[in-house]
Parts: sequence; C-alpha cells; structure tokens
Amino acid sequence: ELEAMDQADKQEAVKRTTVFSKLTPHQKTEIIILLQEQQNTVGFLGDGINDAAALRQSDIGISVDSAVDIAKESADIILLEKDLMVLEDGVLEGRKTFGNITKYIKMTASSNFGNMFSVMAASAFLPFLPMMPIHLLIQNLLYDFSQTTIPFDRMDADYLRTPRKWDASDLSRFMIFIGPISSVFDILTYLVMWKVFGCNSPEHQALFQSGWFIEGLLSQTLIVHMIRTQKIPFIQSRASWQVTGLTVLIMATGILLPFTRLGNSIGLTALPLSYFPWLAGILTCYCVLTQVIKNWYIRRFVKWL
Repeated sequence: ELEAMDQADKQEAVKRTTVFSKLTPHQKTEIIILLQEQQNTVGFLGDGINDAAALRQSDIGISVDSAVDIAKESADIILLEKDLMVLEDGVLEGRKTFGNITKYIKMTASSNFGNMFSVMAASAFLPFLPMMPIHLLIQNLLYDFSQTTIPFDRMDADYLRTPRKWDASDLSRFMIFIGPISSVFDILTYLVMWKVFGCNSPEHQALFQSGWFIEGLLSQTLIVHMIRTQKIPFIQSRASWQVTGLTVLIMATGILLPFTRLGNSIGLTALPLSYFPWLAGILTCYCVLTQVIKNWYIRRFVKWL
C-alpha cells in the first residue's frame, strides 16, 4: 500500500497514520526521512539486522542489550532494562536538562547585555567610576556562584509536555527585550544615589559604588527567579530549595559586604539605613516590570524558554 503512493501521498500518510506494519528496511528509512522533512525529531527502536539503516537515519536510534551486533552499533542508546518507561524517564530528564541549560544561557546573556548599557550610561555622566573593576569582578563571581544550582532546578510541567529545539535567533531577541530592563533600574539607582544621598562628587564615590553594587547584585540574583519560569515566580512556580537557598545566601552576602572589613578594603562603605527602603522599592518595581514584559513577550512570540 505504501509502495503504491506518490511522494505527496506518503507525506500525508505519515502525518495521519499512527501504525505502519510489515515494512521493508527501505520503507522504514523512508518514513523516518519523511517525518524529519516535516521538522520532527524522530526516534526509532529496533533490534534486528533489517533495522540498522533506520537506526542510523533516525535522530535517536534506540536498541536493546539483546539485539544483534549491527543494531547495537547503529543505535545511539542501548536499553539495559526491558522496560519502555525508561524511555519516558529519559525524555523528561532530557527536556529538564535542556530547559535548565536554556535558563542559564538566557539569564547570563540578558544580564550581561543590561550591565553593558548600565556601565556605559554611568561612565558618560558621572565624574568618577560607577564601580571599580574589583567590584564588578566580585559581583559577577557572586552572581555566577548563585547560578551553580540551576542544574538542580525543577521545570514547570507545561514545559515538559512538548519537545523543544534550540533557536539561536530567540536568544538575541530575548537579550534585546529583557536585557535593558535592568539598565532602567540601574539608572534609577544612580539618580537616587546622586539626588537623595548626594553622591555627586569623587569624595562620595565609595557610597555611590556601594549602593549600585548591592542593587546590581540583588537585581541580577532576582532575575534567576524571574527568568526560570513563564509563570509568576514564588507564587505560581517555585524554584528548587537549592536555587532558593543559594540565591538568598548570595543576596545576604552582597548586602552585608559593604559593612565588613573586607568590603572596606576594596573600596566599599557602609550604607545608611534609609537606603534600604529605596532599594526595596526599586527591586519590587524591577520584578513587576519584568513580569509585565514577560507576559507580553510570551503573547507576542509564544515562547519564553
């Protein structure tokens, strides 16, 4: 029946048909190619000599430990257990891993993109450096350390339901729309430190740098929770305890550092208590605006991670 079809009929058949039976080795390979031409990622399970070509052609060739040698050599994965649930577990774990990798890339890219704008804006107008190189290094070190638990994070059930493919164009688009959000609130922090706390001369640069150091670190750390889910973080979707615990620890470290001898030795200084209500307001507005932009982004591009 399949042999009698022309190419167009075969393409339609693979769309609507669930089961093909009594296929020749060539027909198995042909069906896989037709599915791949329709932008499907194809897995094939086989254990015989006549499955070798199809195993090679498929995106993921799967065989069993008791299969013939040529089938095992052609396969990408060999099942050691006689249980197809292993495949389901593997698919879910793969989607979780892919999602967490995507989180890290988008967090890092958008954060660095935003920081670039912030430093450029501050350097253009301030009579002193907005932050010393050692401050940037420590800030990035703490932020990167907070991301080391992302491989242990959970993924939302909605994300795991469908297969995902890497799209490089989505990363650049994500950077353009999400990255500058942090710059808006970095600049707002500049204005608060300049106007409210009088950090408008080189004599007050340590106080200015300390204020931006804390705001920058906390906003970068909060973005971990904002980006990791398309839902409302902390309410509709919570990070794993490892992610939550480490981000809280890093935020506490960043807040306390200017009050320590170590902070003083690198040019940071203790901030007045009146700074922290301003900080809380800025970070709250940052999270709210990020969530608003996130909702718009998902409606516009039908994708987040």
